Amino acid sequence: MPKPNRDGAGPRHVAIIMDGNGRWATQRGRPRLFGHQAGARRVREIVEACPDAGVTHLTIFAFSTENWRRTQSEVAGLMSLFRRYIIKEARSLRDENVRVRFIGDRVKLDEKLRTLMDELEAATAHCTGVSLTIALNYGGRDEVARATRRLAEDVAAGRLDPAEVGEETLPRYLDTCFLPDPDLVIRTSGEARISNFLLWQSAYAEYEFVDTLWPDFTAGEFAKLTEGFGGRDRRFGAVPA
Repeated sequence: MPKPNRDGAGPRHVAIIMDGNGRWATQRGRPRLFGHQAGARRVREIVEACPDAGVTHLTIFAFSTENWRRTQSEVAGLMSLFRRYIIKEARSLRDENVRVRFIGDRVKLDEKLRTLMDELEAATAHCTGVSLTIALNYGGRDEVARATRRLAEDVAAGRLDPAEVGEETLPRYLDTCFLPDPDLVIRTSGEARISNFLLWQSAYAEYEFVDTLWPDFTAGEFAKLTEGFGGRDRRFGAVPA
């Protein structure tokens, strides 16, 4: 269980639901993929803003398990965009000491994309700066189901005693087992829902739902939200002293 925060410290781990790319493009009379391209460029600015905000971990929701329901042309365009993003940004991410890891079910992704993901993780494994986690083909319920399946397999194989399974056990099987729980979750575009994102991990996260569409979300707005976080009294069910 996280400890109450009363010292005005900012969030260590920020997770972002990057919403509004399609609407941003539609407002400009452009195809939805144009908005996704603009949104991909925005990621770099926010990653670069993390150190000044005291943020050590940034997790971004790039593609959900539900996004496969979009048109075939949009999904194909997004997959191509992900491949181009990794190829284009790999060197700069490494040079800026950003460690990149991916969460989500990789099985449904094409082989070339999976290879690029593996290569980027390996190329930045030594980096000690901002930890950037990209949720790709990720869904919170899917993650918990896969984690539970692995846990059940360990029980069946005798590697885990059922009597020892508790609240601290399942997180070891989640995709995010290497991450602290998010302190702050931001969703852009004015929608006020969590959309199956980090369901287990965000039990005690603070939420900010902002009207700004993701391609317009600036480092300045990010800084204001992280600064505002420091004024919150996070008691995690306890009572004030």
